[in-house]
Amino acid sequence: MDSLISMLKTQEISRISRAKVKRIIESDMVIIDDLMFMAMDNHEANLFFQLINKLYGQSALVVTSNKGPEDWGDLLGDPAITVAILDRIIHKSEIIHLNGIATGLKIGKPFLEKKIDRCTFLFNKICTFLLDGHSI
Repeated sequence: MDSLISMLKTQEISRISRAKVKRIIESDMVIIDDLMFMAMDNHEANLFFQLINKLYGQSALVVTSNKGPEDWGDLLGDPAITVAILDRIIHKSEIIHLNGIATGLKIGKPFLEKKIDRCTFLFNKICTFLLDGHSI
């Protein structure tokens, strides 16, 4: 998420960032991992909203977050932007809530492998579903 925000912030002055953002916007599917991992200032939240708004209705969007939507307002700092982002992300979406231990924690290897296999399986199912022409 850090690199995405950095690209959004520098796209006006960096040709490389502008090209990367353009490629994201033109993609059929965009995956954003660890959304809301860290707080954004108002400018960053506004840039992120602009990206989501451009993707809305034209790209499949897969988002992972360790925070529920009810916590996003605290991390974005602006209730209006939070509602606008959530409106575009949640509209016509399927929310899959996974409970479990974060893979970043030091846990037993067999348990970790089982969790990774399950996540890979779910991710592959979602991608196959979308690539078969279904919408979420």
